[in-house]
Amino acid sequence: MTPLATEDELLQSIRGILGNGIESFGLRDDAGVMSTPDGGSIVVSVDSVVDGVHVDLALCDPADVGWKALMQALSDLAAMGAAPLGALVALCVPGGSGEGELALGMMHGVAEAAAATACPVVGGDVSEAPSLVAAVTVLGAVDGGRGEGGGAGASGTPDPVSRAGAAPGDVLFVTGSCGGSAAGLRELRAGSPGADAAWSYRRPVARLREGAAARRHGAHAMIDVSDGLALDLHRLADASGVGFALEDVPVAPGATFEEALGGGEDYELVFAVGAASADALGSRFDTEGLREPTRLGVVAEDPDLRVLGTSPLDRLGWQHRVG
Repeated sequence: MTPLATEDELLQSIRGILGNGIESFGLRDDAGVMSTPDGGSIVVSVDSVVDGVHVDLALCDPADVGWKALMQALSDLAAMGAAPLGALVALCVPGGSGEGELALGMMHGVAEAAAATACPVVGGDVSEAPSLVAAVTVLGAVDGGRGEGGGAGASGTPDPVSRAGAAPGDVLFVTGSCGGSAAGLRELRAGSPGADAAWSYRRPVARLREGAAARRHGAHAMIDVSDGLALDLHRLADASGVGFALEDVPVAPGATFEEALGGGEDYELVFAVGAASADALGSRFDTEGLREPTRLGVVAEDPDLRVLGTSPLDRLGWQHRVG
């Protein structure tokens, strides 16, 4: 068997094993969508935080780990425009003295994130493991209508937003600047963290309100910036069968341009809307008390055209090496 090189390649093979009909979004989004007997739908996602892979306990507190574990799972709901219904948290902690305190410290962070997002923790599990792992399952739903270009199921229930709906001529937006988390990690490792950058790494925020607003105002496709702006843009374009031409990238204070493109864990949202809706988007977000999204560029018909300015944009970002 040929070894798999990247996370995306492994996921493509898993789709082939399970079959794309297992859920309505074809196993291409971070969250799945399941139909309920009454004709509605539930958005479900699971994510994990592993010490030494996603976090470094030498650079953050256990509460930071718990906060990040819930927020990164909720970001998958935000990327579909869904609001959280509840979460389940599975904690795996190494055996030995002091590990009970580690688990409780993590749960303090989970509780803070749950309160900040109105997402109750409704269950979970605790187990011993060789290293620290927090696996979080979140459930969400969408309500209200969709704007220009939006859709609804046969029952009239509004659809979540997938990665796959971007169309040529759409305008691409991002809900905030990128690179802040990567800059914070860099500064923490150097022992001279700036307060804002370190906080961006330790306490990222799922853009739930922004995702719901983008869906209501006609987002055709959406993805969260979890692994890097460039890589996640490519994933949205892959799912939609399109290309893109970027005009600019907003860089977080203290971050480098490279960190903004490939740093990851910013959890801002990238979304595509029709050109007719683009000009009014800022005022619509402002009316809801949200930051005005930043225009990134446009969606191109040619799937091979993926550029920043006049230069090709590589798939910069984080992928687990799985083979």
